[in-house]
Amino acid sequence: MSERTKMLAGELYDPSDPELAGQRLAAHRLCQQFNQTFEEQEAERQALIDQLLPDHAAGVFFQGPIFFDYGQNSHIGANFYSNVNLTVLDTCDVTIGDNVMLGPNVTLATPLHALRYQQRNLRTRADGSQFDLEYGKPLTIEDNCWLASNVTVTGGVTIGEGSVIGAGSIVTRDIPAHSLAVGNPCRVIRPITPDDTLPE
Repeated sequence: MSERTKMLAGELYDPSDPELAGQRLAAHRLCQQFNQTFEEQEAERQALIDQLLPDHAAGVFFQGPIFFDYGQNSHIGANFYSNVNLTVLDTCDVTIGDNVMLGPNVTLATPLHALRYQQRNLRTRADGSQFDLEYGKPLTIEDNCWLASNVTVTGGVTIGEGSVIGAGSIVTRDIPAHSLAVGNPCRVIRPITPDDTLPE
């Protein structure tokens, strides 16, 4: 079984594997190129996003700067909007539905490390090179969600359709659909109902 297969399956894997290292370098290079463009360079930005994120729907917009660890492990729906400083560590699948909005400084982080340092610390190969073993869990943000500024979502979490995550929250467990949730750790405050409709 390849290290990439183990990684995507949520098993312990070696991130120094040459295939994975090459994929990360390619993604990081595309992110850097995107971050050096101006907003009005729409065609150039779109071409870079198409390379970085081959599985995205129409109408995605990234304010930038952005950082994706792999890009190809992220799946983004239609009419997606991200404000500044989006970080996506997509060692496992990151799935984002349609009409999702992300505020500034959002982090979506699937990687995990062993709790016991005996498994977490660097190891040494026979040739003297060092490596570690990591694992991850996928995360999902369903349709019509809004994550406000400085939200972090950890691996293994699903945020249900139509939910809103308040600024500064750290989401470490599932959030049901149509919920307002805030805090560290993030907790559901109440449902979002028709009473929340603003006058137009």
